[in-house]
Amino acid sequence: MSELTRRKVLRRSAVAGGVALGATVPGAGLAQAAPVRATSVRAESAPAPSAVTVRPDDARYPELIRGTNQRWVGSPDYVRLVTSADQVVDAVKEAVAAGKRVAVRSGGHCYENFTTSSDIKVVIDLSQLTSVTYDAAQRVFVVEPGAWLSDVYSTLFKRWGVTLPGGSCPSVAAGGHIVGGGYGALSRLFGLTVDHLHGVEVVTVDKDKTVRKVVATRDSTDARLRDLWWAHTGGGGGNFGIVTKYLLRTPGATGSDPAKLLPRPPAELLTSTVTWSWDGLTQTGFKRLVKNFGDWFVAHGGPDAAHLDLFSQLKAAHKAAGAITLVTQLDATRSGAEADLDAFVAAVGAGVPVRPQVSTQRLPFLHATKWPGFAGGDPTLRFEDKSAYMRAGFPDDQLSAAYHHLTRTDYTNPAALLLIAGYGGRVNAVAPDATAVAQRDSVMKLQYLAFWQDAAEDERHLAWVREFYRDVYAASGGVPVPGRVNDGCFVNYADVDLGDPAHNTSRTPWHALYYKDNYPRLQRVKAAWDPRGILRHAQSVEPSTD
Repeated sequence: MSELTRRKVLRRSAVAGGVALGATVPGAGLAQAAPVRATSVRAESAPAPSAVTVRPDDARYPELIRGTNQRWVGSPDYVRLVTSADQVVDAVKEAVAAGKRVAVRSGGHCYENFTTSSDIKVVIDLSQLTSVTYDAAQRVFVVEPGAWLSDVYSTLFKRWGVTLPGGSCPSVAAGGHIVGGGYGALSRLFGLTVDHLHGVEVVTVDKDKTVRKVVATRDSTDARLRDLWWAHTGGGGGNFGIVTKYLLRTPGATGSDPAKLLPRPPAELLTSTVTWSWDGLTQTGFKRLVKNFGDWFVAHGGPDAAHLDLFSQLKAAHKAAGAITLVTQLDATRSGAEADLDAFVAAVGAGVPVRPQVSTQRLPFLHATKWPGFAGGDPTLRFEDKSAYMRAGFPDDQLSAAYHHLTRTDYTNPAALLLIAGYGGRVNAVAPDATAVAQRDSVMKLQYLAFWQDAAEDERHLAWVREFYRDVYAASGGVPVPGRVNDGCFVNYADVDLGDPAHNTSRTPWHALYYKDNYPRLQRVKAAWDPRGILRHAQSVEPSTD
């Protein structure tokens, strides 16, 4: 089969240098609490370039009012491109004083219109904040929100031999990815990105409209600051403040050697691409293939399971694409890697009446982070995406619904698919309330996707994704309500339909699908640090009224 259209992404260089932590500024507190003292990140020694303001008459404006999903185009009064945290403070002060609605963007990969809705008048663009550094005094890696994941991986690995278990799309920026709980091909082995988040530098606005930089860490002695750190471990972007620096260190890591403070990835990875042609693939064969994949990850989804280095995606493309594809990677340097890969492919294909096509290769770590089996994203396309976590194998009714929609003859888009990613492992070693990511016993993560180019076809493609999703979860009101099999949705795959009673008839609110029992605490953090709702969007956390 042909893979979905992939465009090569030009890589930008990450800045490597030194920053120091240590200055103190007043922190924002609860409405009637005394101010707290919060550590701040000092500015780099060289002066930052001036901020740039881009207005509608500027040739750069059309580029800066849209992100990756071409369905969404904004119309702000201006876009402010900043190059330092202090410039973020100034930009927020200016917008708040003028009463202008503010949105923040780092890489532009938001799936909904959270940075482009018509009421947004100022977009603060963090794409020029791209440094990836190490602070020896605090023993933390410092990643700015505009750094692309490809640059984060490159700098961390080349300079210190370490990595983050983040996503596989190279042009996704650290900003929204980390704060949403980001995951990727190494998460089964090392957990989520937020499991290594030691702290954040955040620009906040209190009830008196005072704008401040504060640093909140997992070690903060003030409970309000610790709550602010916790909210950024999966609470979603655009909720509590504007993150200008992520401070990263694996919990429990000791010593002063930076090479021992974040995970060390495998030096080489064994990658595999397996395809089963839709020709000859009956409903029974399709169900067997998908069920086999799910059952393997159910059996290997615990934090102490075997083969945690094995990550795989089953791309069940629409029949119009011609084939279903299995892409897999595992540590090539360990004993028995080839045999384990062969056994996995055999287990997934057991009983499927179509002979697969198989290809494998060994790749050095950094090359593997750009392997097109996982990496991708075409910034010229429009798309719709819906998500689900699974904590058990596929029930037959879900498999029947999937087969029906992937073989419909009234909808023949080869760039439409159900993508099923293996999950769990060390992700599930963390308690559901230890971070804001509540889904800590799931074993698969699903995406329902369609890509297209013509705006005139929006309704046709949206209808297919919505109907597919509705039918798979028909037993629970059209959405994956947390239960024995399903476990809600992934906040980084934003989906406003979850809050629409026309699409969600479960009576389970959208926030319970994303955050489950963690939502009340997130509401309290919102009330403490953004009580005026300066940062808000269609699915932003609502401040508590306690």
